[in-house]
Amino acid sequence: MLNIIYAVVAAVIGLGILIIIHELGHFLVAKKTGVGVLTFSIGFGPKIFRKKVGETEYAVSALPLGGYVKMVGEDPDEEVKEIDVQKSFSHQGLWKRTAIVAAGPLFNLLLAVAIFICIFLVYGVRVQSTTVAEVTPESPAAAAGVRKGDKVVAIDGAAITQWEELATRIQKKGGEAVLLRIKRGEREMEISVRPARSEGKSDFGEKQEVWRIGIASESQMVRRDALLAVGQAFYDTGKYSALTLVALYKMVNGDISPKNLGGPLLIAQMAGQQAREGLANFFYFLAILSINLGVLNFLPIPVLDGGHLFFFLVEAIIRRPLELKHRERAQQVGMVLLILVMIYAFYNDIARFFE
Repeated sequence: MLNIIYAVVAAVIGLGILIIIHELGHFLVAKKTGVGVLTFSIGFGPKIFRKKVGETEYAVSALPLGGYVKMVGEDPDEEVKEIDVQKSFSHQGLWKRTAIVAAGPLFNLLLAVAIFICIFLVYGVRVQSTTVAEVTPESPAAAAGVRKGDKVVAIDGAAITQWEELATRIQKKGGEAVLLRIKRGEREMEISVRPARSEGKSDFGEKQEVWRIGIASESQMVRRDALLAVGQAFYDTGKYSALTLVALYKMVNGDISPKNLGGPLLIAQMAGQQAREGLANFFYFLAILSINLGVLNFLPIPVLDGGHLFFFLVEAIIRRPLELKHRERAQQVGMVLLILVMIYAFYNDIARFFE
């Protein structure tokens, strides 16, 4: 029972941070561009806390999974007073409206960058070295004489410093023997190893053919200086953003089972698990979740921010706003699709619980 409570609390805190940052993006850019903001709410439903400062009411609502920013003139059907026309969202230029809508998911991506920077500066980056931590018995490496503690300094005459270089070169050889230069203590020697074929899995769980020699690497945490931490943070954010898009494509294409789709229960379970393993793990998970939220919100699906951005793109092309009836129909279709996806994700969560 305590584990469940812990997981729920971790998930609510994590999602709350992501939602606040997302809505803060919309809010700050709206304010910066002169658009009036009537409500800044974390959550939906009945308001359990509210405080009005100026024209804006800040609120916390009963249902924490969501949030919204209500701007003056946001609804095209809304009748805007003459005095409020200048700060009406609908009356702003195309680029201002685009900036306000895009700010939400963009802030989620920037949050991930900020979290990564802090983790890399405080805890460091986990690096897989070329030092052998383990040799699998009866493997090609064991048969060739590779030992635990050996350091691979070159493969086929090319110097290497990272484990990924070693793994990539072995995979590219496709079963051909590789010549490893090994440093053992103060001595260096060359050992020829022929990789063995085995079945592995990709980052998305797909079966694939891999070539291995039967060694495991030694991992270590390496702290980055500020400049390298920033560069690594942007790189990792871009990498996970691309992985999110590839995973979506593969799921739609049928290469990945949609059963991998998770909902709030899976998020709570993973958040609780990562929180128990330490703050670094929890915030790393939170950064990846923030990236997923940002990327998904950029998709051109009505109801999501990306849907509004798509409408703005059409407006830019045809030189006038898309007719309201077309937008409303698209929003209805988008809402139905979103609800169906949420129901299916929740069903997957329940199914996993009883597995």
